[in-house]
Amino acid sequence: MHEKRPSTAPDFLLSRAHGSVRTQGAKRTFTNPWDAVDTLHRGELEMVVGALPFAREDPAALTVPETIIREDGPLEPHSYYRFGPGSRLNARLLTLDPPPEEHLDRVNAAIGTIRNSRLQKVVLARAVEIGFEPAVDPLLVAARLIDNSRNRDGFIADLSPAGNEFAGRMLVGSSPEVLIKRQGSTVTAYPLAGSAPRHPDRDRDAVIAQELRSSAKDIEEHFYVVDHLRASLAPLCSRLDIPAHPELTRTNEMWHLATPITGTLRNPKTSALELALRVHPTPAICGTPTDAAEDVIRLAESDRGFYAGAVGWCDAAGDGEYMVAIRCAEVSADGTTARAWAGGGIVADSDAQQEFDETTAKLQTIMRSLGL
Repeated sequence: MHEKRPSTAPDFLLSRAHGSVRTQGAKRTFTNPWDAVDTLHRGELEMVVGALPFAREDPAALTVPETIIREDGPLEPHSYYRFGPGSRLNARLLTLDPPPEEHLDRVNAAIGTIRNSRLQKVVLARAVEIGFEPAVDPLLVAARLIDNSRNRDGFIADLSPAGNEFAGRMLVGSSPEVLIKRQGSTVTAYPLAGSAPRHPDRDRDAVIAQELRSSAKDIEEHFYVVDHLRASLAPLCSRLDIPAHPELTRTNEMWHLATPITGTLRNPKTSALELALRVHPTPAICGTPTDAAEDVIRLAESDRGFYAGAVGWCDAAGDGEYMVAIRCAEVSADGTTARAWAGGGIVADSDAQQEFDETTAKLQTIMRSLGL
C-alpha cells in the first residue's frame, strides 16, 4: 500500500485556513495530559501534538514530535494522494451502530429523562463501520477531507500512545469546531451547537438557515455550551467577550449556530493544552450537567474512544489550537476498516426523527470523502 508513499507523510497534521502544523516521529509520548502540561511549563518540550479522548479518565494520545513544519495557510495534499498511486480508495458500508430504530428509541428515552430529571441536554451519537478493499492510507482520507472542506479544515492524529488497543490506529477528520485556540495572551473559542442539514436548492437552503437562526430549541441548546465556556474561561481571563446572539456558520453539509468567544488570559503561562483540558467536554458534545450527561452516554452508546475528544497542538510558548474531534473516523492499524460517528444534542423539545436525520447529514462529511 505504501511503496511510494512520500517521505514527508506526517503522522500528525492540523490544517486550518489561517495556519497549519504537521509533524513526524515521536521523541516521547504522554497518556496523562496534565503531565504534558507540566513538562511544557518547565520549558522541556518544543511542542506536544495529538488527541484527547472523550472520557476524561481515559488515556490521551499525545506525542512530542521529532520534526515540525508550520505553514501560514491550509495544508495542500501531496499529489501522490490526489492523482498518484495513493489516490485509489474503495470503501463500503459494513454496519450501523446502533440500527436506526434503536437510535430513535435512545433519543426518545433521553427526551423522557430530560423532562423528568435535572438533565437538561445530552448529546447522543451513532456510528458506522466502513470497510476498505484494498486497505486505505489514513492520509488519503485526510487529503480527501481537506480538499472537500469549505474552509480546508482537516486533521490526523496517531492514537498509538494511548496504549495497545490503539496501536497503529489513526484518527482522521475535518472539524468545523474550535474547542480552544491560544495566541499570546489571547484565547478564542468557536463553539457549535444547534444544527440543520443543508439543502441543494439555494432558496430552500436559505430558509433552513433562517429557521435555525430563530429556533428556540436550537438557541437553548447553543446557550448551554456558551454558558459552560463562560463559566470555565471567566476565572482564567481578565476580559471575556461573548456576543449576546449566535451567528450562522456553514459547512458543505450543515448549518450551525456558532458564537465567536474572545478573551485575554490573566496568567500568560496558561497553555493551550491546559485550556483545552479545562473546557473539555463542552455541552456541544456531551451535555449538561456534564456528569449526568456522561452517565447517559456511557449507558446508551458503544465506547466513543477519541470521537468527541479534541485534536491539536501546543508549543513551548503555550500557543496552540485544539479542534473538537467531530466529523471524524478512526482507521484501523491495518487500514481495512474505519469507524465514523455523528451526534446530535437532545433537549426537552427535541424530535427523535429530526435528530436522526441530523446525524445522517453530519456523517456525509466522512461518507462523501470516502465515495459512499
